[in-house]
Amino acid sequence: MISPRFFILVWVLAKVGAAGLFFLPPFVAGTLFFAPDLWLLIQSLCPNTQGLGPVARGFTTDKHEVWLTIDDGPDPATTTRVLDLLDAHDAHATFFVIGARVRQFPELAREMVRRGHTLGNHTNSHPLLTFWIPRHRRTAREVDACAAALEEAGVPATAWFRAPAGIKNFFLHPILAQRQLCHVGWTTRGREGTSLRAAAPLARLIRGIRPGAILLTHESGPSAEVRFEVLSRALEYLKTNGYSCVLPPRESLR
Repeated sequence: MISPRFFILVWVLAKVGAAGLFFLPPFVAGTLFFAPDLWLLIQSLCPNTQGLGPVARGFTTDKHEVWLTIDDGPDPATTTRVLDLLDAHDAHATFFVIGARVRQFPELAREMVRRGHTLGNHTNSHPLLTFWIPRHRRTAREVDACAAALEEAGVPATAWFRAPAGIKNFFLHPILAQRQLCHVGWTTRGREGTSLRAAAPLARLIRGIRPGAILLTHESGPSAEVRFEVLSRALEYLKTNGYSCVLPPRESLR
């Protein structure tokens, strides 16, 4: 695992070196000066990028299997309904839960596990707008507070972590490595929150379905009905095409 200090050192050296290139044309010097910022911004804000550390984007299997992941719960308005839907399709999933919500609804977290699913750490407060900002203490607190909420709820410790919308900072992966957490991205997602109807997000989601794919869906939020319909129709699609929703072992992730 690359230390955050390494990224800071490279960034400083690049800035110092570029600043000394005053004899170059302004456009060239400016490009060299700001290139480290652009690279870091891409690695932080673009999901599934690997520059700051490994992110699982699929798993190895020789069967028609996918890993269904469901973010942003638990939520009393949606969780039980989603669990019933999964039961009806004999599908297993990993719920990436928000720590603050687990503290509010610990019985729902326990019910997820009781019904044969696993939980993942999705930070304590889902700080979508600020998680990319490189602050070690804040990042560690978000990870640890969610882990503590799961422990308080009496559910098994998780091996999985997913950042809000896949956003990262250069402190995140060393923190995850210290806690033996695997950062899980996705192969395909529907972006249900961007549509008022299910057709478009469903099409985006199923377009990426293949053996070993990680599917990203959601269960909560202002578009909960659209999200539920996407999940329901995706499960029908998987069943029709002979796919099973499984919980892959960590060593199979890639």
